[in-house]
Amino acid sequence: MLAQSPPPLAQRTAQTDLPLDGPRADMLLPEVRLAIAVDPENRSISGEARYLVEARETLESLAFDLDPRFRISSIRIGQRTLENSEWANPDGLLGIALDTPLAEGASTHVFIAWEGAPHIALNPPWEGGFVWERTPSGEPWIATAVQGEGCDLFWPCIDHSSSRIGVIDTLVTVPDGLIAAGNGALIETRDHGDGTITFHWRARDPSNYGVSLQIGPYQMASRDYHSRFGNIIPIRFWHLPESKDGAHRLVAEMATYLDFFEARIGPYPFADEKAGVAETPHLGMEHQTINAYGNRFRRDPLGYDWLLQHEFAHEWFANQLTNATISHMWLHEGIGQWMQPLYLEWARGRMLHDAEMWRIRQRLHNRVPLVSRDGTLPDYNDQDSGWGTDIYYKGAWVMHSLRFLVGDDVLFPALTRLTYGTNNPQPGEIAPVLRTTDDFRAILEDMTGDDLAWFFDAYFYRAALPRLIAKREGRWLDLRWETPSDHDFAMPLELQTDGELRRIAMPDGSARVDLGDADTHFLIDPHNRILRYDEAIDETD
Repeated sequence: MLAQSPPPLAQRTAQTDLPLDGPRADMLLPEVRLAIAVDPENRSISGEARYLVEARETLESLAFDLDPRFRISSIRIGQRTLENSEWANPDGLLGIALDTPLAEGASTHVFIAWEGAPHIALNPPWEGGFVWERTPSGEPWIATAVQGEGCDLFWPCIDHSSSRIGVIDTLVTVPDGLIAAGNGALIETRDHGDGTITFHWRARDPSNYGVSLQIGPYQMASRDYHSRFGNIIPIRFWHLPESKDGAHRLVAEMATYLDFFEARIGPYPFADEKAGVAETPHLGMEHQTINAYGNRFRRDPLGYDWLLQHEFAHEWFANQLTNATISHMWLHEGIGQWMQPLYLEWARGRMLHDAEMWRIRQRLHNRVPLVSRDGTLPDYNDQDSGWGTDIYYKGAWVMHSLRFLVGDDVLFPALTRLTYGTNNPQPGEIAPVLRTTDDFRAILEDMTGDDLAWFFDAYFYRAALPRLIAKREGRWLDLRWETPSDHDFAMPLELQTDGELRRIAMPDGSARVDLGDADTHFLIDPHNRILRYDEAIDETD
């Protein structure tokens, strides 16, 4: 029986992470072999995919997501080729009939062949799809960027954050003179003698949107990084010939990123494959082990390449730690964004950290919650809601305030546990984890012994920022938090008086402080550690 009542085509193909139901919810993909031939002149692709499908529960049928602009030429289950009447894909949900149910725990091989002209990205990477460009010397320069729209824009997949592939072999065939930089480790290249060459890559545990095609007349800059964990990590940067100097500079910079992330969070998760980058015609994207980079090697007065550092952060916060649903996307973007001021603090000092936090603070919208309680979210690109911005910048500022609340000795070990599922991750023993905001709360509560419902409700499930009401009467200062939350907002405050810095506890959301003298000058939150409403910022257009 085929899946019934799928979402309309415009919705299915335009948005990833739609509800995981029907056969898609009960299909595991331990192995995928994805072969794609790319025709730059006609802007088309043809593909053949072989899947090992394992049933989580008994399956009456199978289902994959695939943009229906492609023509499916063949589907095979085991050794049997299906008749056209045994499958249908009019709406982007490819339903495949089974002769007999696939029992729980059983597996079968599925083969799908398709071809066509993929959707062209309108504004990559924000509005994604295929990118067909030319290098400055006129050669084909091709990339995919499908985070918001999903892997189904160019191959049959289960388009949901929670669906990971055990091992994927990606075989990309391109015209001679081009190189396809891919996910994972390069297994072989095969020259067919007919003007085409195939690049065979193998990756473990990739996220669906992290599977990518990045193709051009590339050269490679490389070095090996000797990790503090005792292993060696290959750094590889595929770049256009005219970008040689910039690529070699950034390869050296990437070694500092590795040092920082491994010191702060833990071992690089994909050291057995590579830390890879490919120069692309669009700005960037966190494709697992082959990040897209299009920042044009511009130097920055902060002393680092913000784009490359941000995308590399996603190897930990997106590719290793993956949000269980798109509702928790701040775990990718907010924590990843926060890694930038943290890196500046580590590499260049506190002043640059504070300068970056101040820049970020001015970009918050606070119109909708960071996390939806019912899974209903505004569109990422909806400028009115600002959700697609707040998951970065508000998420980063929530982490900044959380650092003040619990301290480094709690927060960074908590991030390690959140990211790896263990307190002591070791190279060779790392597998990706799916996480929600509640998972983070549970870890922090376990480590602190405190109930943090008040913090998570106010910052993640409410749009408006907490407001601090301060009223002075002579030597007395009355402080009170106001939030839309039903919980008392128990955020403590730092108070500076005549050179003395005090931490003021506010367990019920209020406090009365003796300033000692009616003329005492005071300053609340002098280091700007708490995310709260600020009229000077939040009332400025």
